[in-house]
Amino acid sequence: MKLILAQEVEGLGAPGDIVEVKDGYGRNYLVPRGLAIGWTRGAEKQIQSIKRARDARAIQGKEHASEVKNQLEQLGVQLDVKAGDTGRLFGSVTPADVAGAIKSAGGPLVEKRAITIGSPIKTTGSHQVSVQLHPDVAATVRLEIVAV
Repeated sequence: MKLILAQEVEGLGAPGDIVEVKDGYGRNYLVPRGLAIGWTRGAEKQIQSIKRARDARAIQGKEHASEVKNQLEQLGVQLDVKAGDTGRLFGSVTPADVAGAIKSAGGPLVEKRAITIGSPIKTTGSHQVSVQLHPDVAATVRLEIVAV
């Protein structure tokens, strides 16, 4: 089955890529979850728009990734969350929360899929998360979790 990826699928490809997968995998997993759409000639226009959007967000090369890494590592990111009296959070911090905190702190736009949280953040205080900017470049961001 020939499909066009709408989102990044690990081990398969990036958005806009045309991939050949087994029928069951495409029909039962990729298409229902919105990860891919069926390939047709008319879908070629969608491929182009998806690739343009990806290129606009993508970090251009290793040098640019190093610049973004320096920005992120110098940035002090603070995330306000609801917590109990003991400093324990109601829930945990997600990669989407971290991406929003980086953006609101004046940092560059970072995709939530690029953020890796080692162990779940469930307490207030200082924590570190990793941001994969390029296959060869990863930044470590200091994150201060503050109870509201």
